[in-house]
Amino acid sequence: MAVHTHDDIDWADRLRSLRMAEALDAEPMRLAARRLLEGMPDGPTILDVGCGAGGMSVLFAEELASAGAKIVLVDATEHLLAEAHRVVAAAAGDKATVETIHADVADDGLPAKLPPADLVWASRVVHHLPDQQAAVDTLSRLARPGGLVAISEGGLDFNCLPWDLGIGRPGLEERLLAARGEWFAEMRAGIPGSVPMPYGWNIALQRAGLSDIDSLGVLIHHPAPGPDPLSEFVIERMTWLTEVAGDLLSSEDQETTAALVDPESPAFLGARQDLFLQGAKTIHRGRRP
Repeated sequence: MAVHTHDDIDWADRLRSLRMAEALDAEPMRLAARRLLEGMPDGPTILDVGCGAGGMSVLFAEELASAGAKIVLVDATEHLLAEAHRVVAAAAGDKATVETIHADVADDGLPAKLPPADLVWASRVVHHLPDQQAAVDTLSRLARPGGLVAISEGGLDFNCLPWDLGIGRPGLEERLLAARGEWFAEMRAGIPGSVPMPYGWNIALQRAGLSDIDSLGVLIHHPAPGPDPLSEFVIERMTWLTEVAGDLLSSEDQETTAALVDPESPAFLGARQDLFLQGAKTIHRGRRP
């Protein structure tokens, strides 16, 4: 059964894509996980809010310095929650207990359902919620005094295609990303109860009452021809970008993208050796006084 959230996206249907993205992000994000765990007390409580497929909590589990931790996975999509529990529990072994909570991040009553945390993590979930500032406020309330709140939002767009593909008009990826931006703006405007947040994430953390606010960047770089999952990931990414772009793309670009993802086409991306992946994630963090 399809499961939809505020953004009307079936995230359970995107599990395969999420898993591929996690595999490609794993090593640079491992360094980020290590930095976020610095200075944590023994046996910390970690909340992964909007955990998706659980990739970051796998890294948290693997990087824990000692036993006795608790990792709580929170998501509104039950299928993702079950999958996340499976992989995180396997990674945690005897170093941490792993629990799941089926809940909506936009629920103002969420803090009453969760234990106070030493680390609250939320990756690319807040921008899908109606009131982003209210969501950041809720995340800050999940941390115990002195606890760290870290959200991954923004960064640099990911690119994976050469500018001239030998088919269609050059610069296709730039136009796809621009169309995705238009789709996202329309999607956010269409979320019931959508509230603008006309300022940056550092200000959102500040307004939520957090202190010691800073950010760190995580470069994701796989030069061509890239590791094994890259080609498949790029094809899925192109398919998704084309779907969300819809009529925002010209008929010529629609024909080009159809050929690029068609295994029977001479232009099929899976036959290329010059695909790459490069972009950056930004992690914004602050501490509850």
